[in-house]
Order: sequence, then structure tokens, then C-alpha cells
Amino acid sequence: MVRKAYSSDLSDLEWEILAPLIPPAKSGGHPRTTDMREVCNAIYYHLKTGCQWDMLPGDFPASSTVYSYYRKWQKRGILEELNHTLRDRLREKIGRSAQPSAIAADSQSVKTTEKRGMCTALMVAS
Repeated sequence: MVRKAYSSDLSDLEWEILAPLIPPAKSGGHPRTTDMREVCNAIYYHLKTGCQWDMLPGDFPASSTVYSYYRKWQKRGILEELNHTLRDRLREKIGRSAQPSAIAADSQSVKTTEKRGMCTALMVAS
């Protein structure tokens, strides 16, 4: 069955990069029947759209299955590794260093009142 393509789906090249990073199924027991590429596609769909897990389109694996993998991989740092790997490869592809050499930090200014409060005035006076 061919399912609808989503803009968050992994390309063949992205999947080729990520597939080796997906943890293998546990030995013993039932062999894995869930398509790991579809699990990744569902996770990226959720992250891109912000939909609730139980609102994933029905052409993805069961939302409980996808969420289970998401939580396991999040706890083990696998999701971070997947994203860093894709970022590094993309940076290399466009001729940049895999690791960023600079970082931009943003700060917000918080205005304070011009008047001193009663407590401040007392502390200054003493």
C-alpha cells in the first residue's frame, strides 16, 4: 500500500544516513514487524506539526507504537544523535564544517520601574 507523502518524510538519502543509527530489535522474542522508517517519519511529522500523538494520520504505524519508540529514543539520546547526524551531513554537503564554529545567543531586556520600592529605600538608608 502506498501512503500519502508528507513534507516531514525522510528522503531516501536521509534514511540511508539514519538507518544504521536505529537500535536493532532485541534478540529473542518476536522479530520486529514495524517499519522503522515509518516510525521516524511519524516522529518527524509529530515534531513538525505539533499534533497530539493520537492525532497522527492513520497511514503511520499505531500512535502508541510511535510514541513508545519516541520515548525510548529520547531517553537514550538517540533522537538527538539522529538530528545531529543529519545536521552534520547537511553542513558538509553545502561545504561547511560539520560542527558550527559560532553560536548566537539572544537575550531580552526587562524594564524595571524607575522608583525604588519601600524595602529598597529602607535598605539603602540603613
